[in-house]
Amino acid sequence: MHRSRSIRILIGVALAVMAARPALAGPPLVCFPFDIGTARSLPWDAQGHAWKGMRANYRVAQLTGDTLALLTPAAPVIVRMETLRRAALYATTDATAARGLLTTLLDRAAAKGGEPIALFDAGYLAETYKQLAPIAPETAALASGIDGYRLVAKSLAARPHDPGLEFAAAMITLDGRRGSYEDHVRFARSGASNDVLLARNIERLEQR
Repeated sequence: MHRSRSIRILIGVALAVMAARPALAGPPLVCFPFDIGTARSLPWDAQGHAWKGMRANYRVAQLTGDTLALLTPAAPVIVRMETLRRAALYATTDATAARGLLTTLLDRAAAKGGEPIALFDAGYLAETYKQLAPIAPETAALASGIDGYRLVAKSLAARPHDPGLEFAAAMITLDGRRGSYEDHVRFARSGASNDVLLARNIERLEQR
């Protein structure tokens, strides 16, 4: 009797601890919505949907075109990260759109001869796709042979210590298994005071 009661207490404590965890637990590139203020991105319904707010009436067939239109040279890195996060989630609903978006961004990076921001977009999307494995293994498999972090690192080599790119690289290496996580964090933090959107999102690095 006492043993049974103790087990029930332990289970209750465990459930309480789980409930107290941040609601955004999970793959960081997928489950961590980025605060982009009033910046434009793909249509999204954040109200009551936390990280997963795809709109049922969105035409996924136009995903590639819509995403490219938003990834302009002037778009801040944080806005690019949120746009690519939303795009990746929409891509889970349509295999053709998923493949088309990834292929287009990879081809664009190659065609632009290593332009830093094009390399970033392709690499960041590939890493985001990989983190979809728990909910969309087919989409994740499309990027299985692509080293997205290497592409992001190349963009950083062309734009050394860019705070936004450093933040993105830190998010990719949040698990600490590869890359120079601590260095990425240091350089991202050093530029947060001069970047409003980065300042709004820098606390994500505390959720390691």
